[in-house]
Amino acid sequence: MALYSNRPGKAIIVSAPSGAGKTTIVHHLLKTFPQLSFSVSACSRDIRGGEVDGKDYYFLGLEGFRRAIAEDRFVEYEEVYANTYYGTLKSEVERIWAEGKVVIFDVDVVGGLHLKEKLEEQALSIFVKAPSVEVLESRLLNRQTDSAEKIAIRIAKAKYEMSFETRFDRVLVNQDLEVAFAEAERMVQHFLSN
Repeated sequence: MALYSNRPGKAIIVSAPSGAGKTTIVHHLLKTFPQLSFSVSACSRDIRGGEVDGKDYYFLGLEGFRRAIAEDRFVEYEEVYANTYYGTLKSEVERIWAEGKVVIFDVDVVGGLHLKEKLEEQALSIFVKAPSVEVLESRLLNRQTDSAEKIAIRIAKAKYEMSFETRFDRVLVNQDLEVAFAEAERMVQHFLSN
């Protein structure tokens, strides 16, 4: 059953704790499968260096995000951290399906579960995880984008998010990136061919 469209389409949901490598895997899948189109999420946070509004995220600001919630413009949204919201705009899914493409989402774990609940069999949900919490922490430190305090918060959240991996269709352990790429390709190819 279509979510909002009279042109139902397929969707691939890639979720993970912060630092597990989901964005890198999503970018690889986009290069590998031309029928995929990236769903740009909306967020309430400030733009980071090098990010582009409408390409990396729709940067709505806190008040703009809350207004969009009140106007029922989201398929799903989540307050990921206090006053920091992320969500999927209905218009974004509609745009991609109208182009005859398959939507690919790069979303947090709770957002991924909400999307799977709404899209059901239309979607393949993939949980990406690092081989251990220590590896995850090392990756977050190497990014050099967050303070030590923010990294501690992300690690605590990641431990909680890992408890949801069994609710996803597939689990992808990202220990070796090339192996993870190949496994992700197999998962997506199988889903698209059925």
